[in-house]
Amino acid sequence: MLPKLNRIRKKKDFEAIFKKGKGFKNRFLALKIVKNNLPESRFGFVISKKVSKKAVIRNKIRRRISEAIRLDLEKIKKGSDVVLVAYPGIEKNTFSETTELVKNILKKAGLLNV
Repeated sequence: MLPKLNRIRKKKDFEAIFKKGKGFKNRFLALKIVKNNLPESRFGFVISKKVSKKAVIRNKIRRRISEAIRLDLEKIKKGSDVVLVAYPGIEKNTFSETTELVKNILKKAGLLNV
């Protein structure tokens, strides 16, 4: 699980990111990013009912994406708010495939220090 200081919780934060954020996409994920004035990067996740009607599956996807970010947290640049949006089809991926998708979209957005 991501540490609390690395999570976006408030609706107004999500709305600001969707309104002002720059977007990136790959096959099963979309990423919106905006700079924040904090020493850490924060992450939020959106998995809609279009992905799966079952909350258990949506939460599993959220946990997989969150864990993929947690594993690379020290490599991710600081000072950004990021929202990851999952698209239908991601529920069929394994954990390692989901991790690769997350890494690829973070590289595309220029967030990973490699």
